[in-house]
Amino acid sequence: MSPLISRRLGRPAAALAALSAMALAAPATLATAAAAAPTGTAPASSAGADRVPGAPAAAPAAPVVQAAAGWAAGTRSYLVISAPADTAAAKAAVTANGGTVFASYDAIGVVVAHSTSASFATALRGVAGIQKVGATRTSDVPADAYAPALPANPAQSATTLTESNRWDMTQIKADQAWAVSTGSPTVKVGVLDTGVDDQHQDLAPNFDAADSASCAYGKADTRVGAWRDVDTHGTHVAGTIAAAKNGKGVVGVAPGVKIASVRIAEPSSTLFYAENTVCGFVWAGDHGFKVTNNSYYTDPWQFNCPDNLDQAAIIEGVKRAQEYAEGKGSLQVAAAGNSNYDLANKTTDSESPNDSTPVTRTITNACIDIPTELPGVVTVAATGSGSGKASYSNFGRGVIDVAAPGGDGATGVYSTLPGGKYGSKSGTSMASPHVTGVAALIASANPTFTPADIRAKLAAQANDLACPSDSRCTGTTANNGFFGEGQVDALKAVGGSTPPTGKYFENLADYPITDNATVESPIAVTGVTGNAPATLKVGVDIKHTYRGDLVISLVAPDGAVYLLEDFPNGDSTDNVAKTYTVNASASAANGTWKLRVADGASGDIGTVDAWNLTF
Repeated sequence: MSPLISRRLGRPAAALAALSAMALAAPATLATAAAAAPTGTAPASSAGADRVPGAPAAAPAAPVVQAAAGWAAGTRSYLVISAPADTAAAKAAVTANGGTVFASYDAIGVVVAHSTSASFATALRGVAGIQKVGATRTSDVPADAYAPALPANPAQSATTLTESNRWDMTQIKADQAWAVSTGSPTVKVGVLDTGVDDQHQDLAPNFDAADSASCAYGKADTRVGAWRDVDTHGTHVAGTIAAAKNGKGVVGVAPGVKIASVRIAEPSSTLFYAENTVCGFVWAGDHGFKVTNNSYYTDPWQFNCPDNLDQAAIIEGVKRAQEYAEGKGSLQVAAAGNSNYDLANKTTDSESPNDSTPVTRTITNACIDIPTELPGVVTVAATGSGSGKASYSNFGRGVIDVAAPGGDGATGVYSTLPGGKYGSKSGTSMASPHVTGVAALIASANPTFTPADIRAKLAAQANDLACPSDSRCTGTTANNGFFGEGQVDALKAVGGSTPPTGKYFENLADYPITDNATVESPIAVTGVTGNAPATLKVGVDIKHTYRGDLVISLVAPDGAVYLLEDFPNGDSTDNVAKTYTVNASASAANGTWKLRVADGASGDIGTVDAWNLTF
């Protein structure tokens, strides 16, 4: 069964009337593999799951609408924009003109207002001090906005799947990067999506419930479980970023970082309206997210045009929220979209609005896909297995920043699904979290980096991909419209380098570190001529709750012992994830090398998770 391309950017226009938007993966089939099923098997997907492009889409079941206090039929949502920190007059004007203040983001001058009045926006645009007003949707606000139901907490299935090398991770050398660093638990990554199943066996170890919430309808909901998945998309994205390296299922690009869920998709429709995105970005800034992943476009407009009064307000509101998050230290990474569309040469939009009846309209490059085309956001295109452009991926010279595996055809990205399950999807939705994971590794290795620093590092570490024989791809090998700066490289991102063929050796087996004991993990080296180099690289990944207990050494085949590090007894930091350079030129290269770890105290234990040698 071919993998599913998620229903977000690039839905077929003919299906839009029946299909409420999904999140940003591309066109193919979901291998919703039950947790206990072997890789490659996939029961039939449920109704409403991601689907093959062009196939008819089942309309979502109509939600049961019950009257909620404050809600009335015909309620619409608006962004009312004033000067930052000066929203009092705007709020008063909302009330005076037949509206209510649903939420307010005073620091950026954005008020989310509701009204049933058809003249509401026009009236407010004439009020002094109000800069922009725009309807955020072409359909009514659901009654659920006033009394939101909590998403289901799915029953969990145990898995017999064990971690294995996956094409997407080897393609960006994440499997090699883990021997250097799996990322820091002090780095928080926000998944702004359909929600995340925090109970999943591969996500629970890294899940940050304290900083998770729902931003559906544009107001933060911090009730326990409000962040959970109303689809499958967000859980899949989360696994690609930071599924735990625990021997089960899959491993994320940065399995040592923390992930928080900010659900910005609304239930039933699974649409991502502007007020939800505003809420999500402000939450990210206020809660210290170092990176956020955004595999969606802001509904209902695939492109927002500044000459449309409603869309101009959407652009300004989301832009301010993104700038606020970045100002607080958060980098936004976003998917480019799945329409095989040249974002640098826009001409038409036939998919908007997607919450009522789409129409075909003429557009220009002034119209932008948000958040992916906002200043400061890292825009990600998708590659297939083998680093060619994925057939569905949007592109554009000067728009695409970097590329990453998104899957194509029969080869999708395998990751977590709600209920302890696993499955495959394809799309720029799947490419973006690979870049987010690499950005998290960069942030882990460089704690003082700003968002601009991480952006620059993402560009610098990417491996150049030349244009194929396709006239739509313009630019140079170093930077072009299909791949931007190139495909991300997790190993380079953590300070490693691509190991020479035949001269890189690793041991990924776990070796327990117990109190007051010594453990050795071996690597057999063959095929290397002469002695080891004076710059032998030793990559170490040790999980331990108090590294001050540890003395780490490298033992050569001839028995020579090279001290790597004797940590100060008072060093209470968790874990060791670094690469040492050793002058081992006195020892022959071939033979069995050992990483020796001595634990000289009681009370804290750990594991040699992985290590490697580069000659």
